[in-house]
Amino acid sequence: MRVLGLDPGLRITGWGIVDVDGSHLRHVADGVVTSDAKLSLAERLAQLHEGVRAVIAQWNPEEAAVEETFVNKNPESTLKLGQARGVVLLAPALMGIKVGEYSPASVKQAVVGTGRAQKDQVGMMVRTLLPGCLVKSPDSADALAVAICHSHHLNTARRLARAVAR
Repeated sequence: MRVLGLDPGLRITGWGIVDVDGSHLRHVADGVVTSDAKLSLAERLAQLHEGVRAVIAQWNPEEAAVEETFVNKNPESTLKLGQARGVVLLAPALMGIKVGEYSPASVKQAVVGTGRAQKDQVGMMVRTLLPGCLVKSPDSADALAVAICHSHHLNTARRLARAVAR
């Protein structure tokens, strides 16, 4: 199964694709979608939407996962991030792709083993879990971590379903 992880941001949205075969993960691609700060908010959101749609069209993921927004001290920044997150959630949903959502602590727990891990620890573990992966940016590393988290949750759900079926 191919999973798209997304780390939403208005200026930079990270994305990462992993292939999942049981508990085996393989890095496929990663990168960022950016918006032009000189444009209006609506135009920037349109850029994010088109960028995420282009990633989906190129890589054909079967499922997607998005990191949940945390609250900033600045309410205006939080609102803008929430709008960007809404667009990032909408793009795969409009293309018929199931979308999971995970808190930053859940992503860190799944990848590093603790929900309080630092950003550099997450990046190091992403590179460890995806051998040969040359992460393009911290934002794409975060997106790959979201994809890894989603794959762990998918595997757990499959194992539980098999156990219940027995």
